[in-house]
Amino acid sequence: MITIDLARRLVAGGVLWEPQPGDRFTIDQPGVAGEVFWISELTVDVHSYHGQPLLGFNGTTEWALDSVTLDTALWLPREDQLRALLGDRFRRLSRDGSSWTVALLAPHAADADSDADITRVTDVDAECAYARALLTLT
Repeated sequence: MITIDLARRLVAGGVLWEPQPGDRFTIDQPGVAGEVFWISELTVDVHSYHGQPLLGFNGTTEWALDSVTLDTALWLPREDQLRALLGDRFRRLSRDGSSWTVALLAPHAADADSDADITRVTDVDAECAYARALLTLT
């Protein structure tokens, strides 16, 4: 799972979130950050109040939370979501010992696949490597 710091950096880099069932998030507030929630029609769903999307907590599963706005929620994208955000710039994910490397077409490159046109980003966590790679494009 990506770190809260990386999730914040993705937001600062302009990555937008349209909440969907199966998405995971945390509430970026002291005392709650780090608790991971999943959007599910049973426990947390997306609804609108005065035209603003809200994440609503159903039932008694989440203490006294009723709902939170998207600007309070911090999306923790999954590997497949990060790979989709990289789009056609993504080339491959490889593992070298305990590290994962994401190779992608460099921001300055148009179409070439020469080694000079490939950016490589490494992390011990595959999702973090994807997130770091995405940050090179923002």
